[in-house]
Amino acid sequence: MMSASHFPLNGRVAIVTGGSRGIGLAISDALKRCDVRVVNWDRDPLDDATIAVDITDQASIAAALAITLDRHRRLDILVNNAGYAGLTLPTVDYPIEEWRRILEVNLTGTFLVCQAVAPALVANGWGRIVNIASLAGKEGTPNAAAYSSSKAGVLALTKSLGKELATTGVLVNAIAPAAVHTTLLDQMSADHVQVMINKSPMGRLGEPDEVAELALFLCSESCTFNTGAVFDLSGGRATY
Repeated sequence: MMSASHFPLNGRVAIVTGGSRGIGLAISDALKRCDVRVVNWDRDPLDDATIAVDITDQASIAAALAITLDRHRRLDILVNNAGYAGLTLPTVDYPIEEWRRILEVNLTGTFLVCQAVAPALVANGWGRIVNIASLAGKEGTPNAAAYSSSKAGVLALTKSLGKELATTGVLVNAIAPAAVHTTLLDQMSADHVQVMINKSPMGRLGEPDEVAELALFLCSESCTFNTGAVFDLSGGRATY
């Protein structure tokens, strides 16, 4: 499946974190088809066009932002996609080091990137921030307390920041997908993935391009009256 939507975003500049693979790559490709200049921030760059960034490190983020602004002179869109699934274990057995790592990447990393990039968007008087969260953050997934907690935090961060920036022209929204068919699932046990599939009324995983379709709307000028909102993408799994 390939993103079919097209929005007039000619000349806009977007940062996509973790844009080298999976959902991030699908979103990057969809934005490029709308003539957006996409800058990929990734811890493990796959090409020279990608800027190496550790989203848990403020100095690394500041350096990447300086490079991005030097190249493009503006910023319009931020997609916080970089994340870490971590181990799937009962809460009582969960290693504290793994808990801290997941919270640091998924929640603190998203916070730090928003904190650094939002002023540049506000300076334009127009901007879009899309945070990729998870349905786990709304319902809590067994044996994934750290991941669920981190994504719940991303949803709360989205709501808070959306309200703070509501009159600036910068809209902040989140997507909460159910399990999506990416290499991130390789970090989880097969049984854990199957449990997530079984919860879906559609009986399947989501696809990265399906997330990209929704992200494209939220990044576009067609999105005008949504901010601080959470959009489910669950194959019918969400019931609230």
